[in-house]
Amino acid sequence: MKRVLARIELMRPQHWVKNAFVLVGLVFGHVSHDIEMVWAAFGATLAFCLASGAVYAFNDARDAAQDRDHPGKRNRPVARGALSPAEAVVLSLFTAAASLVLAAWVGRELAAIIGVYLALSAAYTLWLKRMPVIDVVVIAAGFMLRLLAGTLGIGIDPSRWLLACGFLLTLFLGFAKRRAEIERLAQDAALHRAVLEDYSIGFLDRAIALCAAGMIGTYAWYTLAAETALMHGTGSLFLTLPWVLLGTGRYLYRLRLRGGGGDPAEELLRDPLLTVSVAGWIVTVLWLIG
Repeated sequence: MKRVLARIELMRPQHWVKNAFVLVGLVFGHVSHDIEMVWAAFGATLAFCLASGAVYAFNDARDAAQDRDHPGKRNRPVARGALSPAEAVVLSLFTAAASLVLAAWVGRELAAIIGVYLALSAAYTLWLKRMPVIDVVVIAAGFMLRLLAGTLGIGIDPSRWLLACGFLLTLFLGFAKRRAEIERLAQDAALHRAVLEDYSIGFLDRAIALCAAGMIGTYAWYTLAAETALMHGTGSLFLTLPWVLLGTGRYLYRLRLRGGGGDPAEELLRDPLLTVSVAGWIVTVLWLIG
């Protein structure tokens, strides 16, 4: 039983909340009333959950020795010895295959998107995570593929505004994560993640500010654009902007003053005000266009 639980833990189901990005297309594509589209979107979400679980397992197998010296990662199943690296690789391959089979059942486009995600994630684990800025761009690209899975992957025309806002959001979160890692690990940061040696707090603060400003500006423009009102049948989407400002400000507060920002999923679960801002945005969007 312990080994079964360790295998489940290896795939980090607590982080699967990130795959909610796949469901955004249902609302902004105005197809949430179409039961076939809803089932396809949930199938795409489950496929991405399996794919991301496979990526986590492969990453932990590769980095087990390094993770043993990390204050947080040392308790992961492979690092603590609950599973061997070989077992993690086998589980990764099996789960990746399952995600592709499920994606193919939903549609060829989704299978192609999942395939690109798995290949990009493998390249990240093996090489790209050691390249400054590229490492964060690859993480953001993974979230773009989630948005594409929930739109193009199930037959919905993806919104350029949606993709732009999502990309800037994930760049913001990615650079924030790097800053949090440097703050937490201090002089040992580069020992735990080699790319951190090439970053500085000053550069990351500027990158975070740039991405936050770009994200808020792009989203504000989107809510006020005439084509948005025409598409969604309402000119009131600007009412969701305060939630975006609250969520961004709260995340920056936790990053700069509370030692947070290391993982968006954990921050969302730990901070009630951040949870309220995300929930408020979702409820307001559904009220206006759902």
